[in-house]
Amino acid sequence: MFHAAEEYKAAVSTQLTPSSVLRLADHQDELVKMAENGDGENMSLLENKICQQIEYYFGNHNLPRDKFLKEQIKLDDGWVPLEVMIKFNRLSHLSTDFSVIVEALRKSKTGLMEISEDKTKIRRSPNKPLPELNDQYKAAIRNRSVYVKGFPLDATLDDIKEWLEDKGPVENIQMRRTLQKTFKGSIFAVFDSVESAKKFTEIPNQKYKDAELIILFKEEYCTKKNEERKQYKVEAKARAKQEKEEKQKQAADAEMKSLEEKTGCLLKFSGDLDDQTCREDLHDVFSDHGEIKWIHFVRGAKEGIILFKDIAKEALEKAKAAHNGNLQLRNKDVTWELLEGDAEKEALKKLLEDQQELLKQKTKGRKIKGKGRGGKTPQGAHKGKVQFQGKKIKFDNEEEGGEDDTKTEPPSPKKRPLEEMEKEEPAPKQLKTENGGGD
Repeated sequence: MFHAAEEYKAAVSTQLTPSSVLRLADHQDELVKMAENGDGENMSLLENKICQQIEYYFGNHNLPRDKFLKEQIKLDDGWVPLEVMIKFNRLSHLSTDFSVIVEALRKSKTGLMEISEDKTKIRRSPNKPLPELNDQYKAAIRNRSVYVKGFPLDATLDDIKEWLEDKGPVENIQMRRTLQKTFKGSIFAVFDSVESAKKFTEIPNQKYKDAELIILFKEEYCTKKNEERKQYKVEAKARAKQEKEEKQKQAADAEMKSLEEKTGCLLKFSGDLDDQTCREDLHDVFSDHGEIKWIHFVRGAKEGIILFKDIAKEALEKAKAAHNGNLQLRNKDVTWELLEGDAEKEALKKLLEDQQELLKQKTKGRKIKGKGRGGKTPQGAHKGKVQFQGKKIKFDNEEEGGEDDTKTEPPSPKKRPLEEMEKEEPAPKQLKTENGGGD
């Protein structure tokens, strides 16, 4: 249902011409069917539609969220000129004749609207204030709201209103739309009571023309939709994880292949190293002399291997020259050995095996993440490990003591509440489509 403000803007841009007024008058003359209203005073079909439309504008569902109309009622103690009202699209299509509109409202028995003495203004009766929009009121609305799906996408509000006419007293119809404001083929209908809504949902095999309809209480629909969203998120997360692992595997395979082709890039270091010697010390020593790809070393060990991106000999010579030939780690003498031939192949093979093992741990979710109670390494985690076994291979972009490369997932976008009530006309803000498409 359109906001009154949107109707007003659309009508201002398409003013009625004398010929269109004549056509409208002819149309009104055709509406001769009479309807009973309250105490038996006859009301024409046209008058009944005028009352329904105006009482919708000022009703509990539309007025609290209609910014334009709320601004208008603040100007003159609630009174809104009929000159303004007839610029609302749906009302202007029914009548722009003040006398017709006033006579229709005079016959209404709801008591919602008042007419000014000069019959040029109308307002919602002060004796019928808007309900407080608290949680209790919202829950009451929700409990008598019904979800109906299966309408054709080109169905109009009038089509749906006509279909609902004999289904029970309906206070409001929300045509659910996509972000592009196209009708999704489903609605929320608010009945006047829980009993009316229940009676409607219990009608078997309901159809719109030849199309079968899905009919649920809104609460049931929301619960079902929330479960679908949760399942979608779980599946999306699993897919993202699988894609990430596949990319990691592809990158690792490419890295493995490149390593197999490398020669002259390994440098072994050993000696009575300080127990606090770490990989960062090695980065400091070689930072300006050669790019390090991996460091195979754990704190407290007495030896390790550095894999350079380029020739290790060049990096070693530059580093020694920068330190006057005495290249130490934490003031401890170190033996630097360029690996060649079989020793190089064996060390490179071990590096590849350890890297593949590291990849397997990541793809399995890393059941042991390197921390036990209190953030300490579990007891026995390194027992039985000799030389290269169990030692961490460090990438050049890895930090000392890093545990894994799992990234925290970004926070989910805020959900729009499904209980947002849409107006009789399309509201400025529409419900968001579920999972990109939605029902």
